Amino acid sequence: MATHLDLDEQEQLDQLKHFWNTYGTLITWVVLLVAGAFVAWNGWQYFQRTKAAQAAALYDEVERSTQSGDVERIQRVLADMKERFAGTAYAQQAGLLVAKTLYEKGKPEESRAALGWVADKGVDPGYQAVAKLRLAAELLDSKSYDEALKQLDGKVPKEFEPLLADRKGDIYMAQGKRAEAQAEYRKAWTGLGATSDYRRLVEIKLNAVGVDPKSLAPTITVTPAATKTS
Repeated sequence: MATHLDLDEQEQLDQLKHFWNTYGTLITWVVLLVAGAFVAWNGWQYFQRTKAAQAAALYDEVERSTQSGDVERIQRVLADMKERFAGTAYAQQAGLLVAKTLYEKGKPEESRAALGWVADKGVDPGYQAVAKLRLAAELLDSKSYDEALKQLDGKVPKEFEPLLADRKGDIYMAQGKRAEAQAEYRKAWTGLGATSDYRRLVEIKLNAVGVDPKSLAPTITVTPAATKTS
C-alpha cells in the first residue's frame, strides 16, 4: 500500500514539474504584471491625492495674495500655480480669481492674460466658458469689439450658449448693429428657462431693440373636440 501511495505521489509530482516547466515562466510574468499594476495604481492614486492637496494649499495662497492686494505677489503665485498644477481645477479657479482682482486693481491687460490662459488651457469646459464670457466683457469695455466676438467663437457647454448669445448681443449693440443684436438676444431668450431671472434681463434688452418677447413664445393650437352625434 505504501508503495502504491508513493507511486501516486511521484506521478503527481512529475505532473506538477511538467506543468511548471511548461507554464511556470508565463505564470510568473502574469503574477509580476498584476502585482506591478496594483502597485502602480496605488502609487498613482497616492500621487493624485498628494498633488490635489498641494494644489489646494497653493490655491489658499492665491486667495491670501488677492486679499492682500499685492499685484506682484498675485502674479507670482498664479505663475507658480500654472507651472505646477496647470491640469487641476484649482489652477482654473485661481486664474479666474486673479483676473477679477487684477481688473479691480486697474490692471486690465494682466487680467485679460489670466482669463485668456483659462480660456485656452483650462481642462474644464465650464471654467473655459466662464473665462470666455468675462474676457469678452472686458474687451467690450475697452471697445475691442472684434476681439470680444472672437473670444465667443467655438463650442461651449449647452447651458452656456444663451449667455454667449446675450454677450454677443451686447457687443453688436455697442457696434450699432441692431439687427445682429436682435438675433442674438432672441437666441438668448429662447435658450434660457422660463423661470430664469436672467431671462427677464434679456427681455429688457429685447424691448430696447424693438422686439416683444411675447412674440417669441411658441403658440399652442387647441384642436376642438369632435362633436359627438347620437
